[in-house]
Formats: sequence, structure tokens, C-alpha cells
Amino acid sequence: MEFITNNARETEDVGRKIASRLSGGEIFALVGDLGAGKTTFVQGFAQELGIDRVISPTFIIMRSYDARGKIKTLYHVDLYRLENNIKEELDNLGITGIWGSPDTVVLIEWADKAKKMLPENAQFIDFEYLDENKRRIVF
Repeated sequence: MEFITNNARETEDVGRKIASRLSGGEIFALVGDLGAGKTTFVQGFAQELGIDRVISPTFIIMRSYDARGKIKTLYHVDLYRLENNIKEELDNLGITGIWGSPDTVVLIEWADKAKKMLPENAQFIDFEYLDENKRRIVF
């Protein structure tokens, strides 16, 4: 499945659309360069779960948010700053312990850094910067 978005609002809308179809336990692995739309997608995704404000976890690696409805917790992970011992870092953060829990969803930015460590059911989403406003999102 592929989406071409023409502005930030459309990128958020794709996030909302995907979040509206959740069953719980999903892990989304977001891949793309800086400015490709990953965090904007997460903001729309979170809005669909009743979360008003999402702050990028670049410096603290992971944030959790209380969601409304079937999904109780959204975990937003950003691996951008991790270079070494990624498996150890993921274990220390407890991320591997929350994967697949039926009342959670995990969104991992820069997931390509942990590709071999992610569970088989992780759904990869590729983000591509096309121009100042336009993005390609491929599932």
C-alpha cells in the first residue's frame, strides 16, 4: 500500500487512518531520512487514539502515552541517537517486554537500526521526502 501526501495534514491523516484499524499488539517500524514525515505520521496516529500532544523522544529514546479505547498505551520509540549496543539499549529500556501486548501499540522511528532485533510481526513503513511538502509512505 502506498500513499503520496502533499502536506503535513495529509501525512497526519494517513497516521489516523492506520490507527483507526488497530486490533492491539501492533509494532510499526518507521524508516526514512530526517524530515521524511515519521513524526508527523506519529502525531496523526496518536490523535486517533485520543492523545493530544506527542513530543519526539529523540533524546530520551522512548515515551509512553495513555490512549483511549481498546488501546491503553502507545509507546513511541526513537532510535536515532543509538549507534552501539542497540540490543542492550532496547532490553534496558524494557521495550522488548512490551512488544505484542494486546492493549498496546509500539511505533519505532529509525527502526532500520534494530531491524534484526524486531519481532517478525513488525510492520515496516517507509517514508520518503519527495519535496518540501510532498512525502511517499509505503507499507
